[in-house]
Amino acid sequence: MTAPALSAQDLTIGYRRRSQGDVLLAQGLDLDLQCGALVGLLGPNGVGKSTLLRTLAGMQKPLAGRVLIKGQDSASLTAQMRARHLSLVLTAAPQPDLMHGYALVALGRHPHSDWLGRLSEADHRAIARAIQAVGADDIADQPLAQLSDGQRQKLMIARALAQEADVMLLDEPTAYLDLPRRVETMQLLKQLARSTARAILLSTHDLDLALRSCDQLWLMSAAGIVCGAPEDLVLAGHLGETFSADGIRFDARSGAFLLDTAPGPRVRVNGEGAAAIWMRRALARNGYALTDESSAIEVRQRANGAGQQWQIRRQDRASEHATIQAVLDALESEGA
Repeated sequence: MTAPALSAQDLTIGYRRRSQGDVLLAQGLDLDLQCGALVGLLGPNGVGKSTLLRTLAGMQKPLAGRVLIKGQDSASLTAQMRARHLSLVLTAAPQPDLMHGYALVALGRHPHSDWLGRLSEADHRAIARAIQAVGADDIADQPLAQLSDGQRQKLMIARALAQEADVMLLDEPTAYLDLPRRVETMQLLKQLARSTARAILLSTHDLDLALRSCDQLWLMSAAGIVCGAPEDLVLAGHLGETFSADGIRFDARSGAFLLDTAPGPRVRVNGEGAAAIWMRRALARNGYALTDESSAIEVRQRANGAGQQWQIRRQDRASEHATIQAVLDALESEGA
């Protein structure tokens, strides 16, 4: 395996306070971030994810240990040299509304330009490549004031790409985006990690997207950080342990968090495909206990010429229903 693009060795993060003593958030961290990988940093609120990102980025000094970028101690690098190796995208959307998209992306060339900030032909080519890579050609000449949060975030990622750094760190890049834009942003970052061989680390609260998109997860809790492939962490129980809370449990079979509720009437769904999946979800959401036992109430999937049909079968009777909501209403009215 090649040397990591970024690594932490025996790293302790937190805050120094002169009169009250240091505040330790995590200690003894040994972490490696490889080129070409998209890594998700997940954990409960207040555990120190943003502090870890700021420490890795050199914005905050570690309490102990060190951060290496391409094998070099980050503390020994000047700010300009660090910026050539590492780029950072923060949660807050950019505010200079009078600036155009191209000018925002051009800020990524600051570590490479002269002291007057003059852009060379090579700089303009790097900016154009970054804009094209994120699919922002159509908004590059528009004022930021006219762009949505999703479009601004796309330009911020382009700015980080224009920096041509080996490592990209992003603090909750999907925080203010709607679901389609969150999916789009995660897929964009995954594609960029592959196509540009960059090491990309992002913090996120979107567990489902992280499980589907990231090559690795760093699960951060008060006990430290556990790293690995998303599927391995799920099967080992680490995901459930990291986000454990009263009344909530992580279900490894469905990949979702479920509420611990008293089991309701037992229902067996007989069917396949998307309709059957959503029927099971609807029943579970309404407190029914899904089972394969033959003695349970059976909801059977039936197709007819008009579309989907559902049949509720009990020992002594059966009824037909056209929609999932109609099935739920019938079960409730019959006291199931």
